[in-house]
Amino acid sequence: MTSRNSKLLLIAAGGTGGHMFPAQALAEAMVRKGWRVKLSTDARGARYAGGFPHVVQIEQVASATFARGGALAKLGVPFRIAGGVAAAVKAGLRDRPSVVVGFGGYPTIPALSAAQLLRIPSAIHEQNGVMGRVNKVFAKKVRAFACGTWPTDLPAGVEGLHTGNPVRASVLERAGAPYIPPGDYPMSVLVIGGSQGARILSDVVPAALASMPEALRARLRVAHQARDEDMERVVAAYAEAGIDAEVQPFFNDVPRRLSECQLVISRSGASSVADISVIGRPSILIPFAAATGDHQTANARGLVEAGAAIMIPESKLEAAALAEQITLVLDNPKGAVQMAHAALRYGIPDATGRLVEIVEHLAGNPS
Repeated sequence: MTSRNSKLLLIAAGGTGGHMFPAQALAEAMVRKGWRVKLSTDARGARYAGGFPHVVQIEQVASATFARGGALAKLGVPFRIAGGVAAAVKAGLRDRPSVVVGFGGYPTIPALSAAQLLRIPSAIHEQNGVMGRVNKVFAKKVRAFACGTWPTDLPAGVEGLHTGNPVRASVLERAGAPYIPPGDYPMSVLVIGGSQGARILSDVVPAALASMPEALRARLRVAHQARDEDMERVVAAYAEAGIDAEVQPFFNDVPRRLSECQLVISRSGASSVADISVIGRPSILIPFAAATGDHQTANARGLVEAGAAIMIPESKLEAAALAEQITLVLDNPKGAVQMAHAALRYGIPDATGRLVEIVEHLAGNPS
């Protein structure tokens, strides 16, 4: 149970699953410790807040990015951000947080700015191997900088703490779930492209699987996350190939599907890499080529170097090349088991606990 006298943690996170899922993991842990928790985000981020504990108060802030909209919209960005900062300062004076933690994205600007103005201890958690723009701005202003991917490209003078990327409770429940290697029985392949799916995976994966030998193809059970506009053609491609496939725009039970699959084909967003490694599954990773600073390639590198994953750049992703790599995993049970074990060794299941320690340290040492 929490009360008004409980310490307050203000979590600020932007409008993508990559920012929101680690934020959710920290919120879950701090609520269990009796803290009050508030989430500061924008309207986009609020769409991903459904999994947060119900006691977490969600505050939508005014924010904006220079990356979207026309010239007129860009002119209004500083004013919207300034309004968000003013509102955050007012909220902080009314109900002062003990600690503020930012997870990246433009919606974190108001909360982190208010923390600086009100001299509230603050920290940043950067999920990716290449820092986001906002985290780069605040990196030297916060008391602690936690890194989800190691190494992270940090500015001179900033010391990073390698915490790993927190994963949701539903992932931790399946951490290290026994891996069933590929064999002469139905095999599950999970295809995930981030919270919004990935068009290139919808273009290439069905064709790659359709080109595989019939004996192998008949044993496949595919779960494929695709955009709404791609659904019809992806479903048709699998049906034409005679492959048993479930195609959805979003899977609410990714941890279960991960724990039950023989192979994951995925983008290499930080949360996806963390989930794959904590549960421990062989993967083929296709970094999003347009990601800022090519951070998805940096995210994938650790799993690849650990021997847990195969990475294919978007520029080289074609059906024949992908089919060859899929076959390498599904036709080699011993190698697949080695990849699964390597993923587990790379994973950091206690990443949330490490972040909790940072929060509690800042709360106990506010000066």
